[in-house]
Amino acid sequence: METLIDFLDSKDIVESLVFPQLKCSENEAFILQSLAKRYIQGQDDVLILELLQEIYEDKNYECIQHLGEVKILLELGWLHQQSFTPIKISDVTPLELLNLAVGLSPSFLKLLQDGTLESDLPEIKPYSDHLEYLQDQFFRIELYQKMSTIRQNVHEHSLGIDRTQHKLQLLEKRIEERVEQTSEKLVLDKFFKQKKMDPKEQVIFIALLREEYSATDASLREMNTLIELISLDEYERIKNRSLLEDGSNLLSDGIIDYEEMLNPFGGISRAFYIVDDVLQSIIHPNKNKKVRRLKLNALINEQDIFELIEPVTSLTDVVLSDDTQETLNNLLRQVDKKVVNRLIEWGIKDKKSGIDARIIFYGHAGTGKTMTAYSLAKSLKRQVLAFDCSKILSMYVGESEKNVRKIFDTFYDLCEKTKSEPILLLNEADQFLSARSSGITSGSDQMHNQMQNIFLEQIENFKGMLIATTNLLENIDKAFSRRFNYKIEFKKPNKKQRLELWEKMLPVDAPYEEDFNLEELATYSLTGGQISLIVKNTAYKVAVSDEPIFRLEDFENEIKREKDANFDSEKLMGFLNK
Repeated sequence: METLIDFLDSKDIVESLVFPQLKCSENEAFILQSLAKRYIQGQDDVLILELLQEIYEDKNYECIQHLGEVKILLELGWLHQQSFTPIKISDVTPLELLNLAVGLSPSFLKLLQDGTLESDLPEIKPYSDHLEYLQDQFFRIELYQKMSTIRQNVHEHSLGIDRTQHKLQLLEKRIEERVEQTSEKLVLDKFFKQKKMDPKEQVIFIALLREEYSATDASLREMNTLIELISLDEYERIKNRSLLEDGSNLLSDGIIDYEEMLNPFGGISRAFYIVDDVLQSIIHPNKNKKVRRLKLNALINEQDIFELIEPVTSLTDVVLSDDTQETLNNLLRQVDKKVVNRLIEWGIKDKKSGIDARIIFYGHAGTGKTMTAYSLAKSLKRQVLAFDCSKILSMYVGESEKNVRKIFDTFYDLCEKTKSEPILLLNEADQFLSARSSGITSGSDQMHNQMQNIFLEQIENFKGMLIATTNLLENIDKAFSRRFNYKIEFKKPNKKQRLELWEKMLPVDAPYEEDFNLEELATYSLTGGQISLIVKNTAYKVAVSDEPIFRLEDFENEIKREKDANFDSEKLMGFLNK
């Protein structure tokens, strides 16, 4: 306690033993001395106004002149707030601190007790096992987190970050030396070298691994938090985004992946995680490797029921009515990890089950039902197994009932073999969902009803996410209607939406006539599918002409042909120019 007594008794504070380590002014050190004396007398905290009035004469409000010095001490980390609602010191003016209660920080008390903030590190020795190595690596992440917090809260002084950075450098050097002395190869260190991961990629990986061990939904998984962890300034934050974007080494090599979730502000946020095979090899290094999961595309050719779709568009790429967009956004919110955990906690959902949702998309042809199904799958990072229900009778004449079950059995079998959760898409599901015949007059009516009863049973017990598309909801059997969680209508686009569709689908780099009036095209009542077809047909005609320029007249001619041909029943999917 020699340092403490010396600090309390010093008449000239500059001559005290700890003053050189404080990196502050004489007046600031004098404020710390006054607080230290109160602390020894049993007073942990004090109002700043009361403290300054005691130290300085209150004549001409002199105490207020020293509020800036208190702010500096808070920023340096020698003082801390005594408040239930801490404020961000760097964002407040000194005057706002006047009625704040403060006390000596643990760092300052340690300095008074030991005379230094440096800790004696244990003797360098080999790691006894993999877990001991992980313990040092996780402590390393804690220091990175601490540095990130200091960077976000302190702008004028760097003492706090300098101390933490020095401690981090000592730890990293110690880890390196211990690894060199360890004869047995450490799994994580070996993995880093095999994948040729640079130091920042390693920090990201260890941070995500720490989250797996802690088994929490901590914010370290979020993209911006991970970037902040490894970035010293705004320039580095921009530069380091490339480490977590599509095409980066970590994602391309299948080391980490992410989930896209709708955040409370309406945007899409990415939460990262370590790919399961990689995670298991790190957590259980001595366990025999599991058989690699089969990929859907490796099995899809072995069956003749489904078409495998790899979605390329997300929900941000489609144009939908406000009501439809809101319903889909609500659906995305319900698969958010926090929401799922609440449902598990309330006993509504089983821990082992994935997303359970049965959805009907209904509306006119060409309004984007199928495209939206694909885009929803992309936003959920799912593949799609699509089945064209209009083919069921022609494909399986005489065995329709048996093969309705085969659709679902094959789907479950593919999910089990690949350990994946694709979305089951039933296109043109009208005949499955339509009202059953009450007065059966033929064998075909009986077969149709039996097929529908089996389909109803399968829908009732379905596990996973299923989307059925149909043109008319009015014809759906009420028994089927009750089995679907969501019934989402796709309306014909209004003028504003048609304008947005034209803007999305028209070629960007193509030549247009002077005064080309896009607003005029939007006045024609067309679906997204029709607009897509008209754009493509017009482009083919313009491309072979002597003067390849897009004219309003060319589009109007195609619109007239489209309406005269009555292509409303054409199976056009989506709103995008693909």
